Amino acid sequence: MQILINNTQVEAVSGETLLKVARRAGFDIPSLCYSEGVKHRPSCMVCGVKDCSSGQIIPSCATLVVDGMEVDADSDEVKYIRSLSLELLLSDHRADCDAPCSMVCPQGLDIEQMLDLYDSNKNEEAHALIVTTLIQGCDDCKAPCEKVCRRKSVDKEVSIREIINKLTDKYGKPAVTDTKKEKSKSDSILFQSRLGRYTTHEKEWLKKNTSTVSGCLHCACSERIDCKLRLYATAAGIKRSRYNASSALSLTQKQHVTGKLWFEPAKCIRCGLCVYNSNNGFTFQNRGFSMQVAIPEENKANVNEELSELCPTGALSNRLSLYN
Repeated sequence: MQILINNTQVEAVSGETLLKVARRAGFDIPSLCYSEGVKHRPSCMVCGVKDCSSGQIIPSCATLVVDGMEVDADSDEVKYIRSLSLELLLSDHRADCDAPCSMVCPQGLDIEQMLDLYDSNKNEEAHALIVTTLIQGCDDCKAPCEKVCRRKSVDKEVSIREIINKLTDKYGKPAVTDTKKEKSKSDSILFQSRLGRYTTHEKEWLKKNTSTVSGCLHCACSERIDCKLRLYATAAGIKRSRYNASSALSLTQKQHVTGKLWFEPAKCIRCGLCVYNSNNGFTFQNRGFSMQVAIPEENKANVNEELSELCPTGALSNRLSLYN
């Protein structure tokens, strides 16, 4: 059969979804609640397209093709609906994408990543990141990274400059090059989250549970590079969420599932991929606006670490501990 997508004739097979046909034909339609070859249910509407015959916005990931149908996949109206869907998801998502220390570094150093390597006893790798990024050392810097350090609100800021100087004194100072200046600005157009303040309960929990060598809370999302929600928000031109509120869920609800698999409910967008593709593992609890994805203690043994590959955000991730 044949259908029209953006006035282009496309071959389709009965039983296929619009999303599959469109992507095969080269149309770039995003989706968060869909993954090829696994069970899913439409929920995010980020893959929305317009049925030209009815004027309705329909989820392309769940709509089966019909011979002769006409679809609008990238008009301003369709893009607006997708952008609105992303905004709504972001409004209930604790999107601590980048650590504030990295965001304010005038030389573009990913400080959180450097501290992550340092805390993992990968000092030479931490040093390599420093010397390939910094244009010069930190001696003359006013240390905005330490001023915005989120650890400061718990007890005392991380001594970032001291750690950098310790590494460069041991392994060598950074060399000045012109190419580093361009690199430091390469990620400036990415979506950046609005970081909320820690509650009193969260501060006490962090003080008790953080035992890194540097003292860093590692507040950046470990999956920020591959997060589909962030990538699509960036593509849609969303640089900051328009809503001040993020998820009401506490960061202290991070849960160890099995092996290296961790679950952070505050980053979950309730797409259901982990629910539909784990056998007696993840489940939905409550209904309506209070519905959340949960993993009962007795179900954890039924979950595989590979499930994290389906998660479109950083809600499911593989790591050795909470802080690496």
